[in-house]
Amino acid sequence: MRKTAVLRIRILTGFVLFLALLLVGRLYQLQILQKETYLAKAEKQYVHTVEDLYDRGSIFFTTKDGQEVSAATIQAGFLLAVDPSELTDAESAYSALAAYIDLDHETFIHRATLPERTYVEIDSMVSGDNAKAIEALDITGVHLYRNQWRYYPGGTLAARTIGFIGYGGDGDDVLSGRYGLERYYDDVLQRTQERLSVNFFAEMFSNFGSMVFDSTPQRRGDIVTTIEPTVARMLQNELLSVNDQYQSELTGGIIINPKNGEIYALDAVPTFDLNDRGGASIQDFQNPLIEDVYELGSIIKALTMASGLDSGAVGRWTTYYDPGRIELDTFTISNYDGRGRGTVPMQEVLNQSLNTGVAFVVDTMGKKRFRDYFLNLKLGSETGIDLPNETHGLVQNLNSPRDVEYATASFGQGIALTPIAAVRALSTLGNGGVLITPHIVKSINYTDGTSKEVNYPEGARVFSEDTSEEISRMLVTVVDDALKGGTVALPDYTIAAKTGTAQIADQVNGGYYDDRYLHSFFGYFPAYDPEYLVFLYTVEPKNVSYASETLTDPFMEIAKFLINYYSVPPDR
Repeated sequence: MRKTAVLRIRILTGFVLFLALLLVGRLYQLQILQKETYLAKAEKQYVHTVEDLYDRGSIFFTTKDGQEVSAATIQAGFLLAVDPSELTDAESAYSALAAYIDLDHETFIHRATLPERTYVEIDSMVSGDNAKAIEALDITGVHLYRNQWRYYPGGTLAARTIGFIGYGGDGDDVLSGRYGLERYYDDVLQRTQERLSVNFFAEMFSNFGSMVFDSTPQRRGDIVTTIEPTVARMLQNELLSVNDQYQSELTGGIIINPKNGEIYALDAVPTFDLNDRGGASIQDFQNPLIEDVYELGSIIKALTMASGLDSGAVGRWTTYYDPGRIELDTFTISNYDGRGRGTVPMQEVLNQSLNTGVAFVVDTMGKKRFRDYFLNLKLGSETGIDLPNETHGLVQNLNSPRDVEYATASFGQGIALTPIAAVRALSTLGNGGVLITPHIVKSINYTDGTSKEVNYPEGARVFSEDTSEEISRMLVTVVDDALKGGTVALPDYTIAAKTGTAQIADQVNGGYYDDRYLHSFFGYFPAYDPEYLVFLYTVEPKNVSYASETLTDPFMEIAKFLINYYSVPPDR
């Protein structure tokens, strides 16, 4: 009897194992070998397939009073779908729905008449009011379902900085950050997306892998930025005005705290609407302030002069003889107008933006010391800003044995920098000589109720505090005495600033274009304890020669706005 019982148990066990192997084999066939075929068949059986209501962390601007204002959030509404098997008159349906949906006639008719389909999505972003109107039409075969989607309340505001979400391509059906902060902080903002369906059996098989292989979720949350929305809108308006007036290819700007690296505004125009990106190009989505490099011209003279001061090679009133042009390695270095000024002090080198003057500074301090200062300013390195695709500068000419490369670098030609790297370096002039980390995000509010302040380390010291004060004094004199003849200086506030005009390199034939320029401008205030540094540039402005003509007035308008908006007390 015992042997018979054992035999029965073994036979039963073998039968169970055989069924298990048969089931696993069938699952493998359905899930792996014939996945696409059965998914297509199952799709036709679905009455309605929806993702869980879309969710993603929010992005916030921060007002001057510390209030958080939504920059990217989730908007609730409805998804409109049709059942072609029930819809008897697609033309009439479109005529009735056209005022409430974002879809052209041809596409609607195509979707609404697909054979053997019982569910086709028409519009995934129908507002509540439009949904009520559609429901009142009572069209057979038209259905509404709750839905949520990404929404950007500011529209074009800081669009290149905020970025947006999209599908990754190559069959990737998960929405994720594609540009800007949406991409850089995607791991924080992303939420798990799961799919549910009326046909549960088919869905169980199609999602078998995700049920078995589940990863541990990372900490999710909302990000709070340093972008001040009113300041950002004001900067955008000024950039648009410059770009339109001079028909430039591109105009950009940054407003930053030069002491701690907090960015209040960062933008470039032409721009685009984050909620309606149909007419925009990939170039519009990219951030040239972070991703592109430029020869920025004479604003770099301020860094050259600070290096000369800090090394002890020159002082503010050190003089040199300016012949108007000098010969180096068979090349001629000229002032912008080719004229000589005779014997002039270093202050006039900045006041009149003399190329021969900064070449004198480099010659006096020596090429190696000059190169060391510029490399210590990290002009060829990434800044570490929390935005994607940052590019490093091109400063290979600082390793050349030829004198001419150092002379041209001293006035911003022959080396190419990202605007954000230039801003980091220029901030040292006003903040006591220390490198900062430019950044956009100040804190993260996690879904578990905790919050983390994002800390950014202080960089190395490049210039002494005395050098910072002296170069600031020289740049204040530029504004008070030289910039538009001193007519734009503010009687109650010290502003340190410098313009830059650079020829644009001809990438095809070599050399530089005679009629294409990049204009740049930077300034900080109050000069001896600055809270704000403003950097502006415009590419290929038309029918105008110098940055003092294109960017001085916009800079001063921005400075006046910031002084009034933040109630900056007078400092003189």
